[in-house]
Amino acid sequence: MAKESVKARELKKQKAVEKYAAKRKELKAAGDYEGLDKLPRNASPVRLHNRCKLSGRPRGYIRKFGISRVIFRDLASAGKIPGVTKSSW
Repeated sequence: MAKESVKARELKKQKAVEKYAAKRKELKAAGDYEGLDKLPRNASPVRLHNRCKLSGRPRGYIRKFGISRVIFRDLASAGKIPGVTKSSW
């Protein structure tokens, strides 16, 4: 489980990216790189990192479900993810 401060930091970055998205697009289209430099660093979408929505784990993230592989396995085994079954052959 990730610390709450790390989860909060990622959420703060996400909000900054959303807030400045239109302005960044406008500045990039105009080719105003000095204006881009004046925006906050965390306004860049490159600085975002995918994290599990439930545990906050940064690695083993499955985009389709938005959770980590560990949590995915637990939920799938418990039958809590519709359409997902444990394979056996």
